[in-house]
Amino acid sequence: MFEKILIANRGEIALRIQRACRELGVKNVVVHSEADRDAKYVRLADESVCIGPAASKDSYLSMPAIIAAAEVTDAEAIHPGYGFLSENADFADRVEKSGFVFIGPRPDSIRLMGDKVSAKQSMIEAGVPVVPGSEGALPDDPEEIVRVARQVGYPVIIKAAGGGGGRGMRVVHTEAALINAVTTTKAEAGSAFNNPEVYLEKFLENPRHVEIQVLADGGKHAVWLGERDCSMQRRHQKVIEEAPAPGISRRLIEKIGERCAEACRKMGYRGAGTFEFLYENEEFYFIEMNTRIQVEHPVTELITGVDLVQQQIRIAAGEPFTLRQRDIEFKGHAIECRINAEDPFKFVPSPGRITNWHTPGGPGVRIDSHVFNGYFVPPHYDSMIAKVITYGDTRDQAIARMRIALSEMVVEGISTNIALHRELLADARFVVGGTSIHYLEHKLAERP
Repeated sequence: MFEKILIANRGEIALRIQRACRELGVKNVVVHSEADRDAKYVRLADESVCIGPAASKDSYLSMPAIIAAAEVTDAEAIHPGYGFLSENADFADRVEKSGFVFIGPRPDSIRLMGDKVSAKQSMIEAGVPVVPGSEGALPDDPEEIVRVARQVGYPVIIKAAGGGGGRGMRVVHTEAALINAVTTTKAEAGSAFNNPEVYLEKFLENPRHVEIQVLADGGKHAVWLGERDCSMQRRHQKVIEEAPAPGISRRLIEKIGERCAEACRKMGYRGAGTFEFLYENEEFYFIEMNTRIQVEHPVTELITGVDLVQQQIRIAAGEPFTLRQRDIEFKGHAIECRINAEDPFKFVPSPGRITNWHTPGGPGVRIDSHVFNGYFVPPHYDSMIAKVITYGDTRDQAIARMRIALSEMVVEGISTNIALHRELLADARFVVGGTSIHYLEHKLAERP
């Protein structure tokens, strides 16, 4: 096991990794920007290093600053969390070439999965079902592009090969709009991701977003740890997640889960990862793989009893991977609500000083948050300030506990989306389960 780990992130995930380190008896080094100098996890760290001003590009995205911090503190490994540099293959490469262990997949795995075209091809080879579409990147020939789209059938979606997080996508309903959409998406992809390649897929009209969590040791051992339903989304950003996904047969889940684990074995995947799928008409279609820990990992931890962050650290440290599929037991149901500092219905960010902060408790309630009374929410980063997670023996119990938790939670001084979550937890369609990825946006569009 490592003696000291550097945490290259901020917010609740920095605190989450810090807690895993402390439980393992590992010293932790926290890097922070000037804006996060007074953060809880900075105060609790064994060591902390300021790596730059508030702007992410000058701090949390600065590879030289992070590696220099690891060097001066004698850290042995770097945990990237999620976001920022967590899926940057060049960063993982530089970390390892600088003599540190990257707590995550090997750089070649990140690179393979980071390019959506190569990721899709590798899934086809591993027997994982994918959305019908072009074989690889679209060519420059307009006639060939039209032919591919006709073969797939409208509507289609044009996606950037290097895209992610809902960016670099354009839906096309008619042939007349196709070539212009491809040209525009290519230009945007080149500018945003430094990769102008795009590909084409069938646009599924009313799918759900279901994902499979995996852990693998980089060799022949890999397990899948159930599924999460993340269909409650706005602009491709998840709002509520739950595990297991309601209304999907266990036979189907087991089949897709084992294919994901087998794909990990074939590519020599190391660490934690998530296979993301669209699910429609009892069919799974692979869309991408996230080569990092997910924001929504707590719901999986609650239904399996497996600490995913500790497993990441143990695998990176080279400890024997003793988990086997037969060891993974699924019990109960868990729901996570992302609490953001924003207007609940207009979604305008609301940074500022929190003057009153009270979090709920009780059986089956978990709060993952770096926030405290008097905390100043900086305007420079993602607006998420907390995750409220509830667990129950049944989905109904998890929902009931979430309603109570949201009713108890108090955040004053800034706006939050708690009111939206309270409304969604009372929504008849959510209570039934199985809403599509478009449900929330349609619901919001119908508000007076």
